[in-house]
Order: sequence, then C-alpha cells, then structure tokens
Amino acid sequence: MTRLRTVFFGTPALSVPYLEAVRAQTDLQLAVTQADKPRGRGMEILPCPVKARARELGVPVLSPEKLKEAFDQIAAVPFDVGVAVAYGKIFRPNVLSLAKTGFINVHFSLLPLLRGAAPVQQALINGYTKTGISIFWINEGMDEGDLILQREISIDPDDNAQTLFEKLVPLGVTCLREALALIENGKIIRQVQTGTPTFAPMIEKDFALLNPALLSAEELHNRVRGLACGPKPKIPFTRQGKTEWLSLLQTALGDLNSQQPAGTVLRVEREKGILIQCKDRSVWLRCVQPAGKKPMRAEEFANGRNIRANELLFTN
Repeated sequence: MTRLRTVFFGTPALSVPYLEAVRAQTDLQLAVTQADKPRGRGMEILPCPVKARARELGVPVLSPEKLKEAFDQIAAVPFDVGVAVAYGKIFRPNVLSLAKTGFINVHFSLLPLLRGAAPVQQALINGYTKTGISIFWINEGMDEGDLILQREISIDPDDNAQTLFEKLVPLGVTCLREALALIENGKIIRQVQTGTPTFAPMIEKDFALLNPALLSAEELHNRVRGLACGPKPKIPFTRQGKTEWLSLLQTALGDLNSQQPAGTVLRVEREKGILIQCKDRSVWLRCVQPAGKKPMRAEEFANGRNIRANELLFTN
C-alpha cells in the first residue's frame, strides 16, 4: 500500500509529538512553521520547537512570515493530506486546495464546543467537567469543518491547564494516528458538526487581573486553573496605602460564606494557605508569587507579611 504523502503545519512544543507521529506513519514531505522569533532572556533568534525537531528528523522545513510567501514552495510538493496542529495561521482556500485529499486539524475540544485559539484554557475557565479531542477537515470557517472522529475525557476538579494539556496531547496523537489510518485506507469520514457552537478566544492579559469583589469564588478558582499556562492570574494586595499584584498559582474552593467584605482575610492556616472572601463565598489561596520573588506557599507569604484574619487586603 502506498503511504500517504503529508505536509505538517505546527509551531509550539505541544505540536512536536504530532510531527513525530506523522513522520513515523506517513511519507512526510515538508514541515511548515511560523517564522523564527526572539526567545529566552537574551531574546536570541531561535527556531521554534517544531522546526528544531524537524531538522533533527531530516524533514525539510519552511518558516515564512506569511503563509502566502511560501505558497509556491508548498505547491511544488505533491501531497495527499495537510496536517495542522497549533500552527497559528489561517489557511486560505488556495492553500487548502494544494492537498489532494484535504487538510485535517487536531483540536483540543469536543467541537462545535470551544472553537478558537484557547479551548483548553477556556474549558477550565468556564467550569467544564469534560472535554476531548476532535480531528476535523479544515475549511474556510474557524474550526467549522466536518469531523473525522472525536474522543472525550473527564476534567478532574484539580486539573489546571498544564495537567489537562498533559492528558490531551497523547490522546490527540492516538486520535491523529487513527484518522490517518482511516484516510490511508480510503475511509474518508465527513460528519457535520452538530449542536450549538461555543467559542474559546485567545486569553487577553487583562483577563488575568482578578478582583474578588467582582468574581465568585468559583470564577476566581477556575480562572487560576485555566491560566496556569498563560498570563499569570493576579490579585491586588493593598496594605498601608500601597498596592501590588500578587500572582496566584494555586487555589481551592473554601467552605465558608462570611458576611465580611470581599477581599477580607478569613483565616491563615498551615498546609491550607490564606482563606479570603469573594463576591459570594470563600476561596483558599494555596500557592502565590509576589512580584520579583519565587513561588511560595500562601501561608509563608502571610507569615512574612504578618497577615492576620479580618484584614481587608485583597481588593482595589
């Protein structure tokens, strides 16, 4: 049987296992990534993870600033299927027409739920209890193409964006392998997405600035979970007229509903942290990071600042 000829489109580290799977299972002709950008503290121009790994595997790589700049080079490569995983650019119709069979994408949600750039983060922020992987045919719409297959997993109460990615990435590799095998065997599945779409836009930095007076405990907790791999969620800490932003790395829902104003410290406990009042109920600050400092347990922060119960500190 003739192997599928493929071109892979991807950029970040989470795409690398998919590149490796496509390389192992198909006749991979080319990898296309976003352009090299300054990285690290020294802002040195370095290749993205997919480009670096493709070079190690001996796969030709293109890294155009704009996809149209590489159109002729991609068009010169005959291929059956384009495979996209977190490439980060929109595919225009002229590019989609280059693949004999079509382009497929690995998406980290149960489409049509959470179409967009940040489905893992938004699943947590929205308090979803399940999500999954969708392999679909790319069309001109945003994550609107026909499905090939889906697999569902549960979201645990303690999951954050990092742990959920750790579950979804290997599941997605398994799903991609299955989808490629179906296509190679001539089983071209196209199932129209059904249900009401929801959307998962890119996380803006301002979304990470949290105020317990405006958020419920569950909303604050879920934002901390969802932003574990993005902009650090921060809460204003005010004392003696001075306000600083305290990064929240881990929280837990509390069981106390006080009549104290939102932002009031209710308790400081060893192994639990700082219990504060939100708009509706309490939430534990478990792990925090003051500006310019290393992450620390919340009670260590409280002890270092001599924080006590009944202080109104976390509000602006």
